[in-house]
Amino acid sequence: MPLLKLTSVSKTESGAKILQNIDWEINANENWVVLGPNGSGKTSLLNIASVNLHPSKGEVEILDHVLGKTDLRLLKPKIGFMSTSLNYKFRFNIKTIEVVVTALTGAIEPWWDTFSTSDWERAHQVLENVGCGKKSDQPFGTLSTGEKQRVLLARALMPEPEILFLDEPTSGLDLGGREELLMVLSNLVNEEKSPPMVLVTHHIEEIPVDFSHLLLLKNGESVASGKISEVMTSENISRCFDVDTSIDNTAGRWNVHILKGEK
Repeated sequence: MPLLKLTSVSKTESGAKILQNIDWEINANENWVVLGPNGSGKTSLLNIASVNLHPSKGEVEILDHVLGKTDLRLLKPKIGFMSTSLNYKFRFNIKTIEVVVTALTGAIEPWWDTFSTSDWERAHQVLENVGCGKKSDQPFGTLSTGEKQRVLLARALMPEPEILFLDEPTSGLDLGGREELLMVLSNLVNEEKSPPMVLVTHHIEEIPVDFSHLLLLKNGESVASGKISEVMTSENISRCFDVDTSIDNTAGRWNVHILKGEK
């Protein structure tokens, strides 16, 4: 039984076709990258897959629940979602550990809830796992952008989700911050208790080591889908991005070289 199954999913907004007839399955022990140019429908697809958005047509089945036929209040805690947009929702001086522990209630402040000793211990542990253990009591607003991204990843992991969606997690990061986050994600892939992950990006060099599967999107349609070793070809990337490219892999990281201008 797949963790996620999209069947003939389409999305239309104000008469514009955002997604068209997407069929997609994610199984246990698979970590997916959704790759495509700006405007290809990546974020809309991620929001539909994570039940934050309803499709115009088609069926979404996730964790044995069908979207539109289940109580989302029961389903939401099982689905992790990380987005850079959360950066701006927290108080400047909220403690970093409070940003993480409040994920258990979906709040952005700890004032209205009581958390157990084990909750605080887990929050410390997930911060440690993303390399921010020493930042627990530091005001969230004083962290670097890269540290904030890793803290938001810890927040997404805090409720122990059964699947985790990452919407352009390296967006806005400098080289050092990007590489620190990609290393954390690669380590997560290889941890037995980590949930399957789905990462959206439009940069091939931002794909973490050991992600196993790839979905290519262009103009709201699937260009190719399957094992990353089979789908990540120069031909597929050239077709997806409308440029003549050569793809190679060095030490597990993908690289793209532009051979010519636009086709």
